[in-house]
Amino acid sequence: MSRAGGTPRSLFGTDGIRGIANQEPMTAEIAMKVGAAAGSLFVRGDHRHRVVIGKDTRLSGYLFEPALTAGFISVGMDVILVGPMPTPAVAMLTRALRADLGVMISASHNLFADNGIKLFGPDGYKLSDEMEARIEAAVDAGAHGLAAPDSLGRARRLDDAEGRYIEFVKNSFPQPLGLEGKSIVIDCAHGAAYKVAPTVLWELGAEVTTFGVEPDGFNINQGCGSTDTAALARTVVERGADIGIALDGDADRVVICDEKGAVVDGDYILALIASNWADAGRLRGGGVVATVMSNLGLERYLGGLGLTLERTRVGDRYVVEHMREHGFNLGGEQSGHIVMRDHATTGDGLLAALQFVAALAATGRRASDVTGLFESVPQVLRNVRVTDTGALESAGAKAAIADGHARLGKRGRLVIRASGTEPVIRVMVEGDDEALVSAVVEDVAQAVVTAAEAEHTSAAAQ
Repeated sequence: MSRAGGTPRSLFGTDGIRGIANQEPMTAEIAMKVGAAAGSLFVRGDHRHRVVIGKDTRLSGYLFEPALTAGFISVGMDVILVGPMPTPAVAMLTRALRADLGVMISASHNLFADNGIKLFGPDGYKLSDEMEARIEAAVDAGAHGLAAPDSLGRARRLDDAEGRYIEFVKNSFPQPLGLEGKSIVIDCAHGAAYKVAPTVLWELGAEVTTFGVEPDGFNINQGCGSTDTAALARTVVERGADIGIALDGDADRVVICDEKGAVVDGDYILALIASNWADAGRLRGGGVVATVMSNLGLERYLGGLGLTLERTRVGDRYVVEHMREHGFNLGGEQSGHIVMRDHATTGDGLLAALQFVAALAATGRRASDVTGLFESVPQVLRNVRVTDTGALESAGAKAAIADGHARLGKRGRLVIRASGTEPVIRVMVEGDDEALVSAVVEDVAQAVVTAAEAEHTSAAAQ
């Protein structure tokens, strides 16, 4: 795969390495090579080097955890294993333990058959495209600087990892606010936060109803989590809860269900927190950073507050890079990656949910009031499954895309891109004219399908 404006890649995508477990590129062999390659690039100085490795609850985590461990040990790095933990917890622990690298084994919101590898630098931020390219080149070259027998690394488990993260998240919640009297339903997607998230909410004083906290290696994100909130919404309404919180498999993203069971996505979460922080004088950068997928309604709402919405390409890593370069402390994605640099270096679903609840308390709003902050512009997203993203380069697809832009004019936006985590092409159209939006997305999606079928037929014929 490749990145916009970057060098073609075969290993790293928009969020690390991802694929079907035990198939290229997500094999134990490659994981071990990645560990050795990354470790060799981060062995600097005379101190004892260390790497933090966490994972979610997928069965294949048992395959990749020892493979990565072997790779790092082979180049002289000590390994600290923290077991099932949220991605943001791994980022936090990497900094807190003064580790040289952090690794999260997860395919985020994907189902159990997939898995992935996310890498963090010693500052807790995801590695840059350039560093990932260097790791990939080292994997390809097999140049790993193997340690001598007496210089091999060691591995150990960190017994208090959960406690460290729980206290970190609790301390982010504004004092003296607590959750006393709040009824909260938490859906942990049978994923990495299944222990820590309910504990945080309970220790802050909430009445907690749990969902998605019985992982079996296969049920991560299945009928639950931030990508499937139907069961959570029903539970919130049935129990008369104040709010529902839905995390994904590695807990770096969140969506909210209000007390009526309606979904509050990342755009509305950003809107509420931004307005609250701006009123309190806490918002830096003059606005918010989001991606091209965020709704035009959010941009208009922020503009009405005298705030800007600066857009990046899709991927929370690019949001964070822009935030760091331009001094913003709030950013995120419509899908629920919310990044608050005053607290964390990456998206943290649980931390974002707590800031959302704190903003509600500060403004006296209910969760259902948030969707009234602005009116979303009609937006349709269509995922076209393909075997080769080269379909976008066909004459038919290009013509349909150009026609779509022309028909929308200044009344809307067309965003089309190949996913960096799945074999799909995403077609997003938004605009004030709902009928036009629907027509354009159908025409462009059909052109991509036709081009993809032609590519497949041509390849089969050869």
